[in-house]
Amino acid sequence: MQYSLSNLKRPKTAKRPKKRVGRGNASGKGTYSGKGLKGQRARSGGRQGLAKRALFKQLLMRTPKLRGFKRASAEIAIVNLSDLNDNFKEGDKVTALNLFKKGLIGKAKGGVKVLGNGTIKKKLFVHAHYFSKSAKDSIEKAGGKVEIFKK
Repeated sequence: MQYSLSNLKRPKTAKRPKKRVGRGNASGKGTYSGKGLKGQRARSGGRQGLAKRALFKQLLMRTPKLRGFKRASAEIAIVNLSDLNDNFKEGDKVTALNLFKKGLIGKAKGGVKVLGNGTIKKKLFVHAHYFSKSAKDSIEKAGGKVEIFKK
């Protein structure tokens, strides 16, 4: 059989040409342009808009309400001088790991900060990321050392 334009077949991977609607009755898709008569689906945006709106409404209903304040930076664990005085012996080394093991702090992704609440009477070597001025002074007055971790 000889090939001509009348007997050529489109390959399965080829894209079909776009359906041209509203180009006169001779095209086969004139007058109502394949939408039938009246009704919501005959109007512009009738079919597609509904589905999109319904999906968006469902998505809105599923998402939980956002409440409160979400901190942008990682949370800093806080320890007071009174906690250090009660939980450590004279000459101990205080690190984030020791504090965690004793249950004084939880996760400390943003580091550990020592605050000056309470008094300290023991000589301690404190390694932390942040210190308040009063905490630093109190530890040094008691004979201890303060070392700041670099991140």
